[in-house]
Amino acid sequence: MRQVLAVGRKELRQIMRDRRTLLILLFVPAFFLLLYGYALNFDIRHVSLVVKDQDRSTKSRELVSAFVNSGYFSLVGYVDSDREIDRLVDENRARAVITIPSGFERDLAVMKPVTVQVIVDGDNANTASTVVGYARTLIGEFGAIGIEPPITVEPRIWYNPQLRSTLFLVPGLIAYISMITAVVSTALSVVREKERGTMEQVRMAPISPLPYIIGKTIPYLAISFVSALMVIFSAMLLFDLPMRGSWALLCGAIGLFLIGAQAQGLLISTIAQTQQVAFQVALLSSLLPTMILSGFIFPISSMPAVVQAITHIVPARYFLVALRSIVLKGAGITAFWQDMAALAIFATVALGLASLRLRKEWA
Repeated sequence: MRQVLAVGRKELRQIMRDRRTLLILLFVPAFFLLLYGYALNFDIRHVSLVVKDQDRSTKSRELVSAFVNSGYFSLVGYVDSDREIDRLVDENRARAVITIPSGFERDLAVMKPVTVQVIVDGDNANTASTVVGYARTLIGEFGAIGIEPPITVEPRIWYNPQLRSTLFLVPGLIAYISMITAVVSTALSVVREKERGTMEQVRMAPISPLPYIIGKTIPYLAISFVSALMVIFSAMLLFDLPMRGSWALLCGAIGLFLIGAQAQGLLISTIAQTQQVAFQVALLSSLLPTMILSGFIFPISSMPAVVQAITHIVPARYFLVALRSIVLKGAGITAFWQDMAALAIFATVALGLASLRLRKEWA
């Protein structure tokens, strides 16, 4: 333990001398959350809308108002011909077009079925499907069909009643930013010793690889932990991220995740010989898996079976489950203990491999 604390104090003094790196580790993650939190948003708003109103009645104007007042659509104007519709869609001035048939108000008054045509620009498939869903919901709520269905559906959305994509994305951003920060900062710390030539002095010191690795990890673990908490508080302040669960469980999950991430960084540092190579490997091994294979943006269940198997070695996958369970659902440890165990196993294996690699280098 004395060896661990000695290495930790030495590493902490080195970090404190480099104020620029310390500020980057503490405040850049919060800046990334601010940037990506506002940039990444699956809620589509202000869809440019054009209306071809062939009825020009009170009811048709009410339908158009329902679209505009929803906040999802912005009215560009009215058209009278299909040629105008083609021109506006081709020029990207309209992404959705509503065609209201003549006799719309009369047919609604006698409870006769009415068909309202909605044209959507499909050059972006995801946006188009979302816009179609908005249009169907608004027309259904307006009662344009005029016939009551035999079965009424009354949906209930738990944990995110407004279906805000922010509450889905922000926990993923926390994992994404924390993973990259912890892996890169730790990977560069050991490689920096190699480039400066101080690693030879460390090898001659009466210290074994495991205490050295733990000592190198502790300062970065403390800084990364503070940074992760700052990111979470920023998310609560800026994006109304709720906190429905236990803070103790949250801190435990963050700690396990960061230990595994820093162990991965240490393992990379034992392989790379230069900071440039270490930085590139750290980004490739943390950025892409966390973004694509963790369930951050793309659901794992929709991936091919081979890719689903690969996701089991991505620690962010388990951290996301734990984080969303604690923050959004307020669940207890029994709901995600397997994910916490997976994080502990990953951290243990990564630390063990890093220690073995360093022991070979020192031999």
